[in-house]
Amino acid sequence: MATFSHEDSRSDGVLRHLAQAADHIAGICFKTGPPRRVGVELEWTVHRSDAPAAYLEAADLRTALGTHAPSALGNPHPGAVLPGGGAVTVEPGGQLEISSAPAGSLTELHRSLSADHAHLTALLARSGLVLGDTGLDPYRSPRRMLQTPRYAAMQRSFDAAGRHGRTMMCSTAGMQICLDAGTERQLPHRWGALHEMGPALLAAFATSGRHAGRDTGWASARMATWYGIDPGRTRPVSTPGDLATGWADYALAAPLLCVRRGEQSWDVPAGVSFADWIDGALGDPPRVDDLDYHLSTLFPPVRPRGYLEVRYLDTQPGTEWIAPAAVVTALLADDATTDAARAVAAATAGEWVTAARAGLADPAIRRTATDLLELACRNLDSTGLPPAVRDEVTDIVDRRLERAGTRKDAHR
Repeated sequence: MATFSHEDSRSDGVLRHLAQAADHIAGICFKTGPPRRVGVELEWTVHRSDAPAAYLEAADLRTALGTHAPSALGNPHPGAVLPGGGAVTVEPGGQLEISSAPAGSLTELHRSLSADHAHLTALLARSGLVLGDTGLDPYRSPRRMLQTPRYAAMQRSFDAAGRHGRTMMCSTAGMQICLDAGTERQLPHRWGALHEMGPALLAAFATSGRHAGRDTGWASARMATWYGIDPGRTRPVSTPGDLATGWADYALAAPLLCVRRGEQSWDVPAGVSFADWIDGALGDPPRVDDLDYHLSTLFPPVRPRGYLEVRYLDTQPGTEWIAPAAVVTALLADDATTDAARAVAAATAGEWVTAARAGLADPAIRRTATDLLELACRNLDSTGLPPAVRDEVTDIVDRRLERAGTRKDAHR
């Protein structure tokens, strides 16, 4: 590999060598230290309360949100933060998202995000709008609301490969849980646990069986859309050795989704990876900010962003987001519990498609999910949540398992 000077790589921001890009990715992907903070991003489809299958326009959301409307909806000013500190953003199909501020505890997060959710719900209600409560639009086929160069390029790229990309962009709604990476010693265990527990937790909290008026045959058809997109940007990150090296390899080999060019077309030739761009495939070499942007177009089920971003959960009805957030937080609360969770999850680790398709109807997935949820419920006191909220979490978990025909009482 060619040698280079770090001064050469950073003085002008141009990436001329693969090693420069890999070094940059390794420097930002995992910020280690004692795990303290937690955050959640909640996403919903939005509907008219009296006609949920009707399509909305950007003006409908801009009017409803008022000063909280993001600039993507035509607000000339940055959207005002919500009372609890969260920010409202909008996805290409008009889905709304609250991104919480990082919180020092799950109790703090629950308080602030509950206030933000209540405020957003009230704003929409005044305009006759309601938030959806499933991970995939059950009423409407995908239709793009936001007309930007980024989303136009994304849609053309996805459409060339099939229907799933457009559905992902315009019809899906998920929740993401963001956790500190942990100390250098803890990081591989926390990273491994979030992946290994993924299939069972995906199944336990699946809410997206219907889309556009029909039964999809999947417990989480939202995740099915991700599986239908280029696996180079959606498959789990393989990290048999050093985690940072594994993520850098994944990112540099991933195909470009678009390249920013102002008001011109952002399209790129199919199959060109970021590594190809560095090697001259697009003429002028990329810059560091191009690499940062490329990383934002990669969607593995767990994504390193300095912290660990869990991306495999469907959105939950109403305020029930606290249940998966509490379960994941409890299972990673201490090293012993994380090790116990990994031992339980090992039986179905990697069974992503089975979990999304069958959910808790699959016997092996159901056993793993039951044992993981029982372990989490026995350790809810580690989350610091008050007793009433812990009881709420337990009740939600019970309902999910009872619906699947699973008898469960070990956490009582």
